[in-house]
Amino acid sequence: MEMIRLSTWIDAPAERCFLLSLNIGLRVASDGESGEDAIEGATSGLIGEGQTLTSRGSHFGFRGRHTSRMEIVRPYSYLREVMIDGDFKVYEHDRHFATMDDGTRLRDEVTFSIGWGLKRIGARKKLAARLKRRNAMLKRVAESEEWRKYLGQEAGGGVVERTFAARVKGPAHRWNGSSLLGGSQRIVLPRGPNG
Repeated sequence: MEMIRLSTWIDAPAERCFLLSLNIGLRVASDGESGEDAIEGATSGLIGEGQTLTSRGSHFGFRGRHTSRMEIVRPYSYLREVMIDGDFKVYEHDRHFATMDDGTRLRDEVTFSIGWGLKRIGARKKLAARLKRRNAMLKRVAESEEWRKYLGQEAGGGVVERTFAARVKGPAHRWNGSSLLGGSQRIVLPRGPNG
């Protein structure tokens, strides 16, 4: 098993960074070099806890499929994505969001083990480069008005009532959206298949 750790500072609210991290459109756009496309499961909008995403793209020198499940969604501080089918033996991605006085610190931890079909040489380097590209785009979008392109439908036109399927103890988590949107609009994430 190998691990990649990466820390990214973003000059934007943690809530915005968190929601952008769940946005399928931003994810696909950030992997433009690979021609990645979301083909099954949650293919647009925000992915919720328990939902799956199957993507297809060219990675590590060949075109393949990768299916992952959003295992844990803890608003607005933690996400855990786990591969359930693909070319890795193991692929687990933990994202931690911490509100700082001057923005958000995003900490990624990717634990993986290479499957027989992937080229071992350079896999860690390529995976780290892909993660850095994704985070660079997340940072650029979150720090500009471009975030509205990805969260506009969920944020615009009044109050959107979708509830988190956060499987953590305690009351349902809700956020009033004031630091993300301004005003009284509210975004709450989609329910998973069992919630």
